[in-house]
Amino acid sequence: MKTLKLPLIQGLENMDFAAFDAAMEKDAAKGSVDTVNWPEAFPYAPDVRFFAARSEKSLAILYKVDGLDLRAVAMEDNGNVWEDSCCEFFFSHPDNGCYYNYEMNCAGTLLAARRTSRQDADHFSAEKLARVLRHSSLGHKACEIEGKVEPWSVAMVIPFELMDLDPERLPASIRANFYKCGDLTAHVHFLSWNPVDTPAPDFHRPEFFGLLEF
Repeated sequence: MKTLKLPLIQGLENMDFAAFDAAMEKDAAKGSVDTVNWPEAFPYAPDVRFFAARSEKSLAILYKVDGLDLRAVAMEDNGNVWEDSCCEFFFSHPDNGCYYNYEMNCAGTLLAARRTSRQDADHFSAEKLARVLRHSSLGHKACEIEGKVEPWSVAMVIPFELMDLDPERLPASIRANFYKCGDLTAHVHFLSWNPVDTPAPDFHRPEFFGLLEF
């Protein structure tokens, strides 16, 4: 099981994208979404790095992607973002028996839900989704491009309250995983940080999450 220690970076919620990017590059924990779990069916693997940290109020994640294709068709929150060029973060709550998924396409469209299973989900309201600070180097616009594209990045800053965590009493750690997918891109792919040992692509498997330490 992979482990990552999250450093504290003050004021991430108040930074513009340039300052946020610089702070995360300099001080955040670093990892790669590079596990090709189903190589025979889905061998394609873009280069995906991520940076993770926390402020006093939020969890921050920055993804940097270099590879083929761009797809951003889902432009409304809680749409089918996983079919696009999509970066995802899942974590298990340490106490309530639920896990949470935050999925964002390259245009910054976000899907988020509290779940007990893939089928049993309580999707976040528009009001809650609006509280997640988002950055996209591409801007919020639709696109569908095949072949080599310029490297791009997206970020999400999730208030601990939306994770049902008390920022004043954070747990020592949480189980989590980071993903990169594109179900309807020209080069379909399903990558993870911590390996997922299932016969077919399935990211909704908390038993395969890694560990994030606060």
